[in-house]
Amino acid sequence: MFGLLILVAIGLMVIFHRQTIHEVSSEAKLKFADKLDKLWSIAQESLRDKKYLRAEKALLTILRVDERNATAYNRLGILYAKQQAYSDAIECFEIAQSLEPSASSLHNVGLIYFETEKYDKAALAFEQAIGMEEDVPSRHIAYAKVQEKLGHKKKVIISLERAVELDERKNPQSLRILADAYERNDDMVNAESVRTEVQKLLAPKKKPVAGIKKTVKQPRKVVM
Repeated sequence: MFGLLILVAIGLMVIFHRQTIHEVSSEAKLKFADKLDKLWSIAQESLRDKKYLRAEKALLTILRVDERNATAYNRLGILYAKQQAYSDAIECFEIAQSLEPSASSLHNVGLIYFETEKYDKAALAFEQAIGMEEDVPSRHIAYAKVQEKLGHKKKVIISLERAVELDERKNPQSLRILADAYERNDDMVNAESVRTEVQKLLAPKKKPVAGIKKTVKQPRKVVM
């Protein structure tokens, strides 16, 4: 009987100990998540305010505790790109891509290669980004700009036409870029057609004129 009581007591102690460990673990996770949230806020605000050193410190701290955080590597790459530290930026984007493949990382790599005039590599990066996420107009516009640098006029037109086709809002800027490309390709008919469309989009919308209500005169009563 006494032995049974000891076993029960030990069992209760084990259960209580497990609950305590679980509670401590949950509390630690909450504190960890809270710390990461604060670091993310600091990084975002600092990037927005161009306080790059502060943003870098916050992002590097995030990566010290979460070394496989692809988003942090992407943000760090953007930060380095803003400071024209292009080699570091590319390295961050490539790490982000290896951890979590995304069209955004590839697009960012393409932008860096474009900025550093490595147009063949930029074209390849944009092609891969489009392959992963084809329905984003800006990807096709970026690809068209690279193809223009490479002297591929036909690819420029095709890419810009696709960008305009995907843009449901019909951005006048995208249409102007397409019109300019038509002109450089001596396609004046299409250039003029697109410019006319731009003018229609930018023309002020006329307010409908309120209809004039007609007053119906009531017949006078004849007083006898």
